[in-house]
Amino acid sequence: MKTLQIKTAQNVNIKFTLAGVFQRLLAFIIDNIIKFTYLYLIFEFFEFSSLENALNGDSWDIKAIEALVLIPITFYSLYSEILLNGQTLGKKLLHLKVINIEGYKPTTTDFIIRWFLRVIDFNIFSLLFVYVASLGLTDEYILLVLLFIFGKLVGFFLILFTNKSQRFGDIIANTIVIYLKDEVKFSQTILQEIKDTYKPTYPSVVKLSDNDVRIIKETFESSAKFDDYSTLIKLRSKILEVTQIQSLHKSDKEFISTVLKDYNYYTQNM
Repeated sequence: MKTLQIKTAQNVNIKFTLAGVFQRLLAFIIDNIIKFTYLYLIFEFFEFSSLENALNGDSWDIKAIEALVLIPITFYSLYSEILLNGQTLGKKLLHLKVINIEGYKPTTTDFIIRWFLRVIDFNIFSLLFVYVASLGLTDEYILLVLLFIFGKLVGFFLILFTNKSQRFGDIIANTIVIYLKDEVKFSQTILQEIKDTYKPTYPSVVKLSDNDVRIIKETFESSAKFDDYSTLIKLRSKILEVTQIQSLHKSDKEFISTVLKDYNYYTQNM
């Protein structure tokens, strides 16, 4: 498997294992099985033929309902990756995840870009297939089949031959897909996962160094795990001494946790 080493804004090197083309293909197949299962259940339980009769054959109403039914499938990968933090159900089952090329969570815009550009990765030559078929060249079966198959394989070949195993959507959105089983844990670094909407509390945390924060995080996690309140009090006092922060938190745990998140917020956005 290919690997990629990323140097974060805090000068921490993190090594990721890139998802292989066949892992991503299998995740893609699982996601499509989920989509087809959804369609089957819709048509099985709602009986569209009965619905068509109920609407007295009004083609516009029928098409509107069909469009509504297809919306969850059309936007499946987009809303799944946004809601599941870079994963679809297929990726989750195979321990794959979409991240930013710098090691962070992609923005909503990044997810939209990689979703929209699926039209190039999987359907660009399928559009030619439709065009050729519209010319009435239905006897050119081999040409039609080749166009259809090759259109579905553009993304496959890009993942296979690019250095960072990226399809076109990944390249433009600056994202990669990693294999989580061998992913370095955030607990092994000074990194903290923070939401895009996170609001920092203590700007003075920038007075700390990367090494300070690494020591603080290791000590905090160990002390919190064993409820070592004595060490937490000392750690809090040392942070206040170095940063001159006026603490707004009564709880030592809440204060130190906020300091760690604030440090990551400010260093990631410098």
